[in-house]
Amino acid sequence: MLWQIDPGDRVPLQDQIAGCVRRAVAANTLAHGDRLPPAAELGAALGVDRNTVLAAYRSLRDEGLLEFRRGRGVRVAALTSGAADLHLAAARLIDLARAEGYTRADLISLIERMA
Repeated sequence: MLWQIDPGDRVPLQDQIAGCVRRAVAANTLAHGDRLPPAAELGAALGVDRNTVLAAYRSLRDEGLLEFRRGRGVRVAALTSGAADLHLAAARLIDLARAEGYTRADLISLIERMA
């Protein structure tokens, strides 16, 4: 995997890692059932603590993008094409909001006002 993160970026490392996974799923580089690297291995490759990777994996699990299976590792969950499109759109929105200086709270407030 050729994921890169920027420790100097104001975006938290775990969010950068989660963004890499989201983009890989959206681009079909990662597909349903694909296994992600163990947290310790990916952490070593990216130069971050394994707990940072685990935090990213957990947030993606909570979004329904990943599934944890004891003895089988972390895998990409099954997504319908509509769900995959929605994840891609959300990832793009989050990236754009961060680039424009919006906080998480700002973005949530904006979405709530529009919904």
